[in-house]
Amino acid sequence: MEEPHLDETRITARLPRLDIEIVHGRSPGGESEHLSVRLQAVPSFEAFGRYAEAANPFLFWMRLAQTAWAPWLGAASASLPRTNANRLPAPPDSGTDS
Repeated sequence: MEEPHLDETRITARLPRLDIEIVHGRSPGGESEHLSVRLQAVPSFEAFGRYAEAANPFLFWMRLAQTAWAPWLGAASASLPRTNANRLPAPPDSGTDS
């Protein structure tokens, strides 16, 4: 009996100091799939961890969140109706009449 051909797609990328390999495939029977992502950093992830410990981790995560949310927040503010602050009623007087 002939073994079925494995359907597998492999993508590799070489960036400065980082190699990325993604493999997607199906089982011989076709009832399941697998996806594998491999990252190889030079210098090692341990060296990056030492660098991150020396830096302020709260600032790092704050900047990461700001970068990730910036397009969404910009789109949300653009979709809000424009208001004219000059058309708002004046605030009431806080003083009392004597």
